[in-house]
Amino acid sequence: MSSKLSHAPITIVAFVVLSGFVPGAVAQKRRLPPGSHLAVVADERLAALRSTPEPTARLLRRLNRGHFVSIRGASRSRDGLIFYRVVVTRRTSGWLQSEAVIASWRSGDDQRLLRMIDGADEFDRVARARVFLDTFPRSLLRSQVLLIYGDAAEEAAAKLSREAERRFERRELPKESAPEFSYYLNYTGLDRYNRQGVTFTFDRAAKKFHYNGAAWREIIQRYPNSPEALEARKRLDLPASLKAQ
Repeated sequence: MSSKLSHAPITIVAFVVLSGFVPGAVAQKRRLPPGSHLAVVADERLAALRSTPEPTARLLRRLNRGHFVSIRGASRSRDGLIFYRVVVTRRTSGWLQSEAVIASWRSGDDQRLLRMIDGADEFDRVARARVFLDTFPRSLLRSQVLLIYGDAAEEAAAKLSREAERRFERRELPKESAPEFSYYLNYTGLDRYNRQGVTFTFDRAAKKFHYNGAAWREIIQRYPNSPEALEARKRLDLPASLKAQ
């Protein structure tokens, strides 16, 4: 049976302020749907927008990770799953399994998302950590997630270095072309990480990418006495030549 959400509604403006969604970040990339009780897709594996609150109902569309929805109600399926009635755009609405989304106003969602981040591959860790950092700016778990974000970005840098080197072997580059390093910095494999806020530096001599360390520096600045700050200092002190080994 359908039931109304018990949480007090909040305006879009309040959500933007409280959750850290600011112009230039995630909110600028996508329009916020109309209504209150905003949430964001964190588990795209469950993000099937359906016509009714049943896992076998007609599929309307798949929602990508990071997509905003406005929750209008809830209903339990015959199998006991909780579905949210959500608005995606002014013209699109449907039913979404509750575990697909997280929200700053829902208790324990920061802990749930942290568990989702663990065990994913390096890009999924980066992307889910980015959702966490945008959604929970005041969470006590933030320093842990920043460390995961930075470590996953550096892990990705090592992988991207190998991929780019295979692609840009000298014999494959045209003669009298642009400088070799510029091909590396324009490597398409970097694009999806850049969209998650990750910036890589490039060691021209070693032909290797490295994460620029912004998340580690934020840990040291905002959480100087945390266990993660000690680890962040180790990462920043590590010679660049050893980071990808």
